[in-house]
Amino acid sequence: MIVEVTAPATVANLGVGFDVLGLACNEPADVIRAECIPTPGVIIDAIEGDDHRLPRDPLKNTAGIAAAYVLKQLGVTEGIKLAIGKGLPLESGLGSSAASAVGAAVAVNALFGSPLSRTELLPACLEGEAAVSGRHADNVAPSLLGGITLIVGLDSVYRLPTPPDLYLALVTPAVSVPTVQARAVLPKMIPLSQMVAQTAAVGLLVTAIHRGDIALMAAAMERDGIVEPAREHLMPGLREVRAAARSAGALATVISGAGPTLCSICTSRAVANAVSLATEAVYKTLGIPAVTRVTTPSQDGATVRLVS
Repeated sequence: MIVEVTAPATVANLGVGFDVLGLACNEPADVIRAECIPTPGVIIDAIEGDDHRLPRDPLKNTAGIAAAYVLKQLGVTEGIKLAIGKGLPLESGLGSSAASAVGAAVAVNALFGSPLSRTELLPACLEGEAAVSGRHADNVAPSLLGGITLIVGLDSVYRLPTPPDLYLALVTPAVSVPTVQARAVLPKMIPLSQMVAQTAAVGLLVTAIHRGDIALMAAAMERDGIVEPAREHLMPGLREVRAAARSAGALATVISGAGPTLCSICTSRAVANAVSLATEAVYKTLGIPAVTRVTTPSQDGATVRLVS
């Protein structure tokens, strides 16, 4: 039997919610194929779409690590062969490493009848993610569970309601921002006043999400006074893109995860399309190639399809 899992991209942080909030997108996505083999362990048979940048060693690959973890959880003696299709660009702020880990964990579980719940698969996904960008769940949780997730602890994740008519205009410039670098520039100490303001902004954002108030949600997302200011110098064109997106109808623009992808909040596909054109034009002016996407939240997270 061969199963195929589509694991979606994610927008982590949602502006002010550093490491505690994340949202799954309907596109782009990684596609992981898995099948059982008689030899114990994990084999990565192929990786496509990575420009030969990712390790084929399963002990160093997020998908391989997550798959091995699930095999151990299940206590089975069979092995797994994986084929990884990278639909997500690497080091883009869209949760690329998390999607591969999620896809592999869900695929292995599905091969054995899905005895583990999605929540029970979270540790395996975190184990894979930790090998690349640290043990945080703001990407793996939404990719695994779908929708908007609030991470209270590594073993405590809550699904929040997704406001209707929420559209995302994503623009990814051809600039590499490794997660390690993006986390290294963050301040080690912050003033109490900033902590209070940031906490209030996160509370406002969660309130707006529950109300389904996209305008209030967008306003709260742009109130980050700690993380985005520290990372702004890593994101060429951030201010210009934010201004162009707002002129085209976007309600807010924030850094997606560690960046460099920027995410604009819109309330219709027509507006999101206009924002995409406007942000693409900014990068053309700056002489930086960029890819734009219009997407919506994924309610299902990783999805499973039986291939044979």
